[in-house]
Amino acid sequence: MKYKGTVFRFGDNIDTDVIIPARYLNTSDPEKLAKHCMEGIDPGFTNKIKQGDIIVAGTNFGCGSSREHAPVAIRECGISCVIASSFARIFYRNSINIGLPIFECEEAARNIKHGDDVEVNFSSGAIHDLTTKQAFRAQPFPEFIQEIMDAGGLTNFIRNTVAKNAA
Repeated sequence: MKYKGTVFRFGDNIDTDVIIPARYLNTSDPEKLAKHCMEGIDPGFTNKIKQGDIIVAGTNFGCGSSREHAPVAIRECGISCVIASSFARIFYRNSINIGLPIFECEEAARNIKHGDDVEVNFSSGAIHDLTTKQAFRAQPFPEFIQEIMDAGGLTNFIRNTVAKNAA
């Protein structure tokens, strides 16, 4: 699967409180969460993005609380994937669980600029900055994690596996 979009760039230590502020945690409705994505750092963020756009960030993206709301808000607002130098471990796992594609690639995170058009190949980890013609490579996920992501997250993967085994 390939993702292609315009980059929205953020710095280091972007925590879950700026991804989805705590005042919105009284809902688990993905559409409501999406409306407030990145509101803590860029109040007009959701009005700027187009379906398929990409977030690029520095180190420790998704640090802070373990709320699953953060990757849900990102995915549901239309972001196709996140590229960062590193992710907080619980955000990393929550992203896989809900089917948000993420890529760790320090070189890409350091060199890709806000507004660049980028294409990412999920299977190979190839990242191409179409604006600057630079190429980067993230470590692709193992096949079983790719299957979880392809299914749209862990719950869907389990549901599909159970249904397939019952047939």
